[in-house]
Amino acid sequence: MKPTHLLLAALAVAVAFPVFAADPTPEQKSAKEAEDRLHTDWAWIGRYRDANAALPAPVVGQPRIVLIGDSITQGWFDHVPTFFKPGRIGRGIGGQTTPQMLVRFPADVIALKPAVVQIMAGTNDIAFNTGPMTPDESKANIRAMTELAQANGIRVILASIPPADRYPWRPGLDTGSKIVAMNAWLKSYAAATGSTYADYWSALVAPGTLGMREGLSSDHVHPTVAGYAVMAPVAERAFKAALSHPAPTRAVIAR
Repeated sequence: MKPTHLLLAALAVAVAFPVFAADPTPEQKSAKEAEDRLHTDWAWIGRYRDANAALPAPVVGQPRIVLIGDSITQGWFDHVPTFFKPGRIGRGIGGQTTPQMLVRFPADVIALKPAVVQIMAGTNDIAFNTGPMTPDESKANIRAMTELAQANGIRVILASIPPADRYPWRPGLDTGSKIVAMNAWLKSYAAATGSTYADYWSALVAPGTLGMREGLSSDHVHPTVAGYAVMAPVAERAFKAALSHPAPTRAVIAR
């Protein structure tokens, strides 16, 4: 049979007996949605758009506190919603890096008119979730968020990055020492800008290691319900400390 005839025969068989791809798994669907979103809403500003619009004005005598962050902040709301008492608002998005949080900061923090914002960010920068980043680039984004908050009269809590001795999705990456270095800067920068430092790392770390204590994490990165129970008193102290300070009237520029 001539090559042309062979090709026509193959096409006829393909039309007569089409091969259907298996339905995508939930994980595949989620990955595809995330990939598409990189091109349509990179910072995922739309994630909380409806929830933000539905929020009433802050209640007098009930200070509004917004927690912006990544999956650790999102997981806190998902797994321990009772921690988010009236006035506390979770604005975490899994996988996010500091540049993404900076882009959505006006919509998810400033526009909500909180008395306090807690910024927990940086672990996904270390993981290169949105591409290679240097520590200085991460610091610049955190400084920008802090300055934006203070310029809008919002007190700032800078949260330490929780301990993680490995990232399951980035095997072989040196995580622990980079987290320690970033936390040292966060503590110093908080002091220089009149912000409050929330030291979750020290509460969660296993002595003599750079990872979380047994039972406090499900995968070396994300806290379990028990992990969030350890974090809660740290947060309560930070909220109280931040609210004890007068609202800022301008941004404090520090490096």
